[in-house]
Amino acid sequence: MQLQRTRDTAPEVALRRLLHADGLRYRVDRSPLRGVRRRADLVFGPARVAVYVDGCFWHGCPQHGTRPTANREWWLEKINTNKARDADTDRQLAAAGWLGVRVWEHDDPRSAADQIRAVIIHRRPSRTARGKVE
Repeated sequence: MQLQRTRDTAPEVALRRLLHADGLRYRVDRSPLRGVRRRADLVFGPARVAVYVDGCFWHGCPQHGTRPTANREWWLEKINTNKARDADTDRQLAAAGWLGVRVWEHDDPRSAADQIRAVIIHRRPSRTARGKVE
């Protein structure tokens, strides 16, 4: 598992390229909440949005998640623990006023980027709210 990439995966990079081309700026591989040791793939600070690109195997995708045959019980426990941690992360983000957006690695990058862009635009503070004149 140490050799498994935790950042800069092909689906994540494809999504980042599209979002950057759309004019959105973000932080990569950051923890959105202080004191919580869980890192988001993309963090949009002013909009308070954390994006996670979840792998089908590691996060138990209902469409593409495979069920291992070797060491089956251990892997099923591992995947279920990951899913429970994801749900807990989403709860903690919501409690702190953040929105967690989860995208599967198999999702179309353009569709995912469009969804994220719409959320960012909706949640971005207005210029007047930041003390600037429109």
